[in-house]
Amino acid sequence: MTAAPTGHTLRVTVLVGNPRPGSRTFTTAVRAAEALVERVRPELGEAVSSVTVSAVDLASLGGDLLAAEPTEGVAGALAATQGADLLLVGSPAYKGTFTGVLKVFLDRLPHLALGGVLAIPVLVAGAPHHLTSLDAGLGPVLTEVGASLPVEAFAVLEGDLVALDQVLDPWVRRVVPGVVEAIRARLA
Repeated sequence: MTAAPTGHTLRVTVLVGNPRPGSRTFTTAVRAAEALVERVRPELGEAVSSVTVSAVDLASLGGDLLAAEPTEGVAGALAATQGADLLLVGSPAYKGTFTGVLKVFLDRLPHLALGGVLAIPVLVAGAPHHLTSLDAGLGPVLTEVGASLPVEAFAVLEGDLVALDQVLDPWVRRVVPGVVEAIRARLA
């Protein structure tokens, strides 16, 4: 008798570059990952046996991000980021683009370190014009370190956070087919 094939453990990492620990951006990105996994997992069938979701709040690493050699916390965050199949990268609008703390972290990644990782920006902004500048700044940096951006970013205005699930739902429905296709291609 042949054993049933076992599927891949889908590794989802939420990376948030807000300088405030436990920020609304962190909560938003984690919720976006949960909502996405909820809809994507059934679509993947036996190709995925389980899903792990981890979250990295860069605010908790503080000055360690600037240390010459990675501390244990920074090394763990880098490993979680590089080991992800699906990476949600959250940032608030800061000075017209994403935060410096996120840029410092991404700068620690070796060239093409995210090769094959599927990345989705999660953006929180105070005004509509900030949403496009955030996405235009973060997307190219993620691509530069090798990530693939298979679907549109999740972008939300601060004022809409009170109804986050209502904003998330239409986005999740739009992006699920693209995420499923990209994960299947990654696992093939």
